[in-house]
Amino acid sequence: MRNISLLLLLTLLAIACTAPVKKTENKVLKAEISKNEFFPFVKSKALEIMKTGFNAGDGYREVWIRDYNTFIELASQVYPKEVLKENLLVFLRMQGEDGNIIDGFTPIEKVGKVAYDFSYSKLEPRYAAHKNSVETDQESSLIQAVYKYIKLTGDSSILLEKVGDKTVAERLGWAMEFLMQHRYNQQYGLIIGATTADWGDVQPEHGWGVDLDANTHPAIDIYDNAMFVIALNNLTEIVPQTRTKWEPIRESIVVNVRKYLWDSKHQKYIPHIYLEKGSPFPADFNENDIFYFGGTAIAIEAGLLSKEEIKASLDEMVKRVKQAGAASIGLTLYPPYPKGFFENKIMNPEYSYQNGGDWTWFGGRMIQQLIKNGFVQEAYEQMQPMVKRVKDNNGFFEWYSVDNKPRGSGTFRGEAGVLYTAIGMFEAWGGQK
Repeated sequence: MRNISLLLLLTLLAIACTAPVKKTENKVLKAEISKNEFFPFVKSKALEIMKTGFNAGDGYREVWIRDYNTFIELASQVYPKEVLKENLLVFLRMQGEDGNIIDGFTPIEKVGKVAYDFSYSKLEPRYAAHKNSVETDQESSLIQAVYKYIKLTGDSSILLEKVGDKTVAERLGWAMEFLMQHRYNQQYGLIIGATTADWGDVQPEHGWGVDLDANTHPAIDIYDNAMFVIALNNLTEIVPQTRTKWEPIRESIVVNVRKYLWDSKHQKYIPHIYLEKGSPFPADFNENDIFYFGGTAIAIEAGLLSKEEIKASLDEMVKRVKQAGAASIGLTLYPPYPKGFFENKIMNPEYSYQNGGDWTWFGGRMIQQLIKNGFVQEAYEQMQPMVKRVKDNNGFFEWYSVDNKPRGSGTFRGEAGVLYTAIGMFEAWGGQK
């Protein structure tokens, strides 16, 4: 009894000593957030470029759903809800006859000579649509964007709006049905896509590499499935009558992600499960050495990792960023795929584009999830190189080289959107909102 009492006393003393320290640390961090030298500049610059349009960046003519999903919060600070809504409706008017959602739309007069195989819809004659079919995130991205629109504006009436012969709510369900009918593997009970580098949209086969074809190596990865889980979470919240149908499917995806994709020994997700055609890479290549940063961040957003596993993932990211000599945890993956593993030349040099480029577009989402899960100090530390380079380069870029040089499209709204949202989360935590 005496030993139990002593143990209890020591525990109470430890709690009493820890609480003031934690309170002091939070106070210091809140002060740092309030006077951060980069946050006001980044917010102002983000609002500035958002006023110039909805295309992904100055290297793109298209409005992409995977991008719009990540900057709709920023757009809501600049545009009325009617404009936000109209963009969402364009994607739904151009929905495929099998329920699939396009990647993006371009004004017909701006199509020009590009490699996309454009599609058209009688419901939306103003635009041409394209779809990088190697991805399996367009449908999930649209549902997430509609969910955010409703949360931002309070306008749930969009769900009842008719697009052709279906309501928006029916079309969202139809998009999920497309994934179950055309992108679902019965053996593993998970969503499939082409083999790509983490969340990327370039497969190893062919110099362009964005379309499924006879050379594609189908595979299962964490990014597609985490995006699907988030979409089902969102759909069943805004259209509650769908819960009976979709909640069991969501639960089975969660179980199977854990069963087949999570490597508990190494505390990481494996890059791919290969299906009937096997891997496109050499037999002696150990792909599981690669850590996928982006897919891991989205898995955290989907609620697929415990708090301990989130911390382990962050520690691994930080360690690998140092090994790569990169600037931030926006690093796509590490180590990169060796030169020659992808036919598309932009993927060929190591640390290039989606093959180890540093993308704030995903790093910023990891910051958001760290804040949501209580790792505010860690999030603040990892945020600094991301906001600093916005100031250093006087703007937002699509990605950065391993030595932190800006690359790709300028005025990249995906980066602006995730940073703007993350800064708002820091400020809310610090009591500034």
